[in-house]
Amino acid sequence: MRSGWRGRAVGATAKATATLTALAAALALASCTAPATRTAPPSSPPGSPAPSTSSPAAPSPTPTPTPSAAPVVMVPTGVVETMAEGLQAPWSILRLPGGGTLVSERDTARIVEVNADGSLRVVATVADVVTGAEGGLLGLAHLPAERGASAFVYAYFTAASENRIVRMPLAGEPGSYTLGAPQPVLTGIPRGDANHQGGRLAFGPDGLLYATVGDGGRRDPAQDPASLSGKILRMTPEGQPAPGNPFGSLVYSMGHRNPQGLAWDATGAMWAAEFGQNTWDELNRITPGANYGWPIVEGQGGVEGYVDPVLQWPTSEASPSGLAVVGDTLFLAALRGERLLAAAPASSGVAPPTAWFAGEFGRLRDVAPGPDGELWVLTNNTDGRGSPVAGDDRLLRVRLAPAG
Repeated sequence: MRSGWRGRAVGATAKATATLTALAAALALASCTAPATRTAPPSSPPGSPAPSTSSPAAPSPTPTPTPSAAPVVMVPTGVVETMAEGLQAPWSILRLPGGGTLVSERDTARIVEVNADGSLRVVATVADVVTGAEGGLLGLAHLPAERGASAFVYAYFTAASENRIVRMPLAGEPGSYTLGAPQPVLTGIPRGDANHQGGRLAFGPDGLLYATVGDGGRRDPAQDPASLSGKILRMTPEGQPAPGNPFGSLVYSMGHRNPQGLAWDATGAMWAAEFGQNTWDELNRITPGANYGWPIVEGQGGVEGYVDPVLQWPTSEASPSGLAVVGDTLFLAALRGERLLAAAPASSGVAPPTAWFAGEFGRLRDVAPGPDGELWVLTNNTDGRGSPVAGDDRLLRVRLAPAG
C-alpha cells in the first residue's frame, strides 16, 4: 500500500530475495519460443498494392542486433531513487543520445526536459492537442541527425477529430534543448470519443517508425486491414508505408484493442503490451501481418487464425502501458495494478512474470532503459485516476542487477 512515500530511496521489498531465486529458476526452465501464427492473415485491403501471393508479403529484411555476449536476465535490487518530481500526468520518457531526457505531459501538452539536478524546464507546448478520452500528448520518439539533416523529436497526440503524428526539429544540448515548429508526419489516425487512443511511438532496429493505435472504443475496425484502428503501424520517418509492409499499407499487425508498449529484445524480436477489456491484459510477440484476435479473442483463446499472447494477466493486476527491455528482461509498467512486472528471458521464451513494488509508487505509465543497466520508471498518479501524494508525479531510477 502507498503511504505518502517521500524519500529518494527505498530498501528491497520483502519479496526481493525470493523473486531473485524465482527468476533464476525461470531462466533455467524457459526454453520455449513465442507462439507462431496459426494461419495466414487476411489478404490486402481494397485499393492497396496486391502482394505477390495470397498471403501478406514478408517485410524487407531488417538488421538484427548481434550482441557481443548473451544478454543477462536483470532484476531490481529493491533500490529506487527519485530523479524528478512535480510532473503533471506524464506519459512518455524520451532519453536523448546527448544525455538529455524529455517527458511528455498528456493533459498540459507540454514536453518537459528533466535536468540532471531534477529540475524541470518546459521545452515546448504542442499546438492543437485536445485532452480527455484518454487522449492528449502521448508518445515521443527521437530520430538522430543524418547527413546534415536536423534531428527530430516525434510526438503522437490527440486532436479534435483525429490522432496525429508530428515531428519537431531538435536543437541544442542538455539543459538548453529547443524544438522547432511541428511538421505533419501522419494525420487522420482514428481517435476514440471515450478512450483507447494507443499512442506509443518507437524507432525499431530497422530505422523505421512504429506506432500503436487503439480501437477507439469501436471494436470491429480492429479486424479490418483497411482501417488504422486497433493496429500497430510501421512507416518511414516521413510517414509513408514502410517498404515490405505485409498489406502494402501502413498496417504491420492487427487485431489489437489498446496497445501502449513497444520494445525489441536482443535478437531483434518485437514485443507489445496491450490492455484487455474485462479479463486479460496481454504481452504479445509481434510478427508482420499477424492477427492478435481483438475483438474475437481476448487473452489466450487458442482460436485458429489468431495469435495468442505469450503472457496474460488479470486486468486487475496489470493494465500495462510502457514496455522496455534491459538485458534479457522485459519490464512492463502497470497502471491499475500499480506495479512493475518483470518477465524473462525475453530472447528465448519468457516465463511467468514477477511483480515488483506493488502499491508502493501508485500507477506506473512508462519504463525506459537507463544508463549502466538501470531502468527508469514514470509514475502516473495525477491523471485523474490515481491517488497522488506530495511530489507526484515522479521519474524514478530503479537499480538492477543480474539474476542469480
